[in-house]
Amino acid sequence: MKKIIILFIFVMSGSAMLFSSCAPTKEIADKSGAQLWGENCNRCHNAPSMDQYSKEQWPIIGSHMKLKAGLTDDEVNKIVSFLKGS
Repeated sequence: MKKIIILFIFVMSGSAMLFSSCAPTKEIADKSGAQLWGENCNRCHNAPSMDQYSKEQWPIIGSHMKLKAGLTDDEVNKIVSFLKGS
């Protein structure tokens, strides 16, 4: 019984740490789309210009890059909004 309780506590504390680490920091949450674009897109390649793709293409590219770059929904939305000029 003690082993089950210890295991339960271990799993719950690990889950809590995992979920709390998924929340963006205030520093990241306060960044603009332009800042996020400059910081994230240049990590792996030259950042594309705003007019390289149409306003309809940016959300699709954003979804793809969310997975590849490990971005949050909020970060992608800010970057796509910036790139669409809205």
